[in-house]
Amino acid sequence: MKLERIAALLAKAERTDNQAEADAYLTKAQMLATLASIDLATARNHTKTTETLTPVSRTVTIGVKGKRANTHLVNLFVTVAHSNSAHVDVARDSTYVISYGMPSDLDSIETLFSSLAVQMITNGNAYVNAGSWRGEKFDGRVRVSGGYRRRRVEFTAQTARAAFYRAYIVRIGERVNEGRAQAIRENDSMTKKKGGLSGALVLANREKEISSFHRKTSQARGSWGGYSGVATNNSGSAASAGRRAASSANLGNRRELPGARQELST
Repeated sequence: MKLERIAALLAKAERTDNQAEADAYLTKAQMLATLASIDLATARNHTKTTETLTPVSRTVTIGVKGKRANTHLVNLFVTVAHSNSAHVDVARDSTYVISYGMPSDLDSIETLFSSLAVQMITNGNAYVNAGSWRGEKFDGRVRVSGGYRRRRVEFTAQTARAAFYRAYIVRIGERVNEGRAQAIRENDSMTKKKGGLSGALVLANREKEISSFHRKTSQARGSWGGYSGVATNNSGSAASAGRRAASSANLGNRRELPGARQELST
């Protein structure tokens, strides 16, 4: 699998306003990424050339220090990464992540993340600016001694945007996992007659190697706190709008991301 094949799907997605078509393009892109991962892992078992087929780590910049929205971008990156057999360490201030995986998988992750981040930012800003959330109350998650409790609170621009992003990310996770599952089924239908290993087993073996690499090389300590605000991925109309946007998300041009990141604020 070449990144050019994913890029071709992105170009098609850019030209359609049809939700069903956009959904199909994202699913297909994830299928290509998963099939590529299976193919490379299988090929490695039949060759002594492992120079470019060993796990690596990469640092990916998320955003400027102090931006609360960085947590949402980190969550989006982690969601895409986990669907592509990668491990992720997150900086304490959420300004960057370190991904661990096979080079081709990390290429796919960065391509998908960059495109989806642009769509999340653009659609989230459009939703907040439209103002339909004004005056609406939702069941918020409020921190109390010993944990959290639910409380009815009124949306602000900040919480509406956060709810939109959180729901968007959950839905994207569902879609990329659907693509991964379809890729495994497609692989298994082709290899069953040849007596090859199942896609799930190939990926499981690959993930064990990546996990071992992560344990040996990661310098991360503790756990990442993530988002701790009142909004949830089920918070009122904002969450519904986020899911709708994610269901029809196009995959855009990764070169747009740096400028778009600067506009993201929650």
